[in-house]
Amino acid sequence: MWWMMNEGGGHYCSKKSDDICGDVCGQESSRLSMSRIRCILRGIDFKTYIFVFVMIPTCIFGIYLHGQKISYFLRPLWESPPKPFHDIPHYYHENVSMETLCKLHGWGIREFPRRVYDAVLFSNEVDILTLRWQELYPYITQFVLLESNSTFTGIPKPMVFASNRDQFKFVEPRLTYGTIGGRFKKGENPFVEEALQRVALDQLLKIAGITDDDLLIMSDVDEIPSRHTINLLRWCDDIPQVLHLRLKNYLYSFEFLVDNNSWRASVHRYQTGKTRYAHYRQSDEILADAGWHCSFCFRHISEFIFKMKAYSHNDRVRFSHYLNPKRIQRLICKGADLFDMLPEEYTFKEIIGKMGPIPHSYSAVHLPSFLLENADKYKFLLPGNCMRESG
Repeated sequence: MWWMMNEGGGHYCSKKSDDICGDVCGQESSRLSMSRIRCILRGIDFKTYIFVFVMIPTCIFGIYLHGQKISYFLRPLWESPPKPFHDIPHYYHENVSMETLCKLHGWGIREFPRRVYDAVLFSNEVDILTLRWQELYPYITQFVLLESNSTFTGIPKPMVFASNRDQFKFVEPRLTYGTIGGRFKKGENPFVEEALQRVALDQLLKIAGITDDDLLIMSDVDEIPSRHTINLLRWCDDIPQVLHLRLKNYLYSFEFLVDNNSWRASVHRYQTGKTRYAHYRQSDEILADAGWHCSFCFRHISEFIFKMKAYSHNDRVRFSHYLNPKRIQRLICKGADLFDMLPEEYTFKEIIGKMGPIPHSYSAVHLPSFLLENADKYKFLLPGNCMRESG
């Protein structure tokens, strides 16, 4: 095979080459790969170097920091909006009779009102629980509260309600209080522990004496139905078996009105063996303007930090500096998101419309009466008082 060999007995390269990599011909095979790599690198211009070694790592780091934002912004592309609720107009005025109000809603009037049970899972929201129970007090037959020594994320917690029970003496004769031990399974999906606690709350309701056709309020502590809403539903006949409540959605205090679309709270006409305590959509019917949802409405910065680590969406704390007290205080006064997230919406129009801090509201009209009657004690919940206590 003389045509494949050169005079020195080495490999012969028959291909003519006048480029910068031509010198790789004739090199030993063990050095061939590295030589080709060096040739390729010599052939890359400066702009390509910048792109490969600067732009690509920057993009990867940007995705690491803001991948969640990108995912939420593109949500309309991969998730369709849920089926719209059927909104029931809500009629109320203090000088209009209950018979007339029921008739305006298309319902009849009862000879006597239904009994009402208010059941909640409690974590650490002492101030909001006080507002809730004071608002609902006139019309509740039994207040039912379940407390655990574990957060949904498996973190041990003190029995906060038990330690502050003296503050709730006004409901003591109508209170059914229960406790449940945590399983402390760190790393488990937090919604598993949450679901188990809701099942336990079903059992506590039976102990409280709930019976068929009693009204049961299913909502988190910070989802507060208005007093007149519950009075309407207990007096009117033919109301839906399950009725969601559309609440005004606030963040940090009643200064930051997000929207009017909080919907998870619901009222049920209890059915033995069928009604299960839950916090998801259970009906297509929803009553408009039925109360308030005040999320992360705490007095102390430490309470914000506790909830950020303890509640079912704790995965949103992606970086440790999110828990910095100074950062939290700054974002509260700004009305910005603690988790640096985009709005959870289903259309680009809604996402873009809600981007950025929540506009300040200076209206304190139609808020829980107990809040206004005790404004000095609860001023942190009113417009113009964004500073929180450090303890």
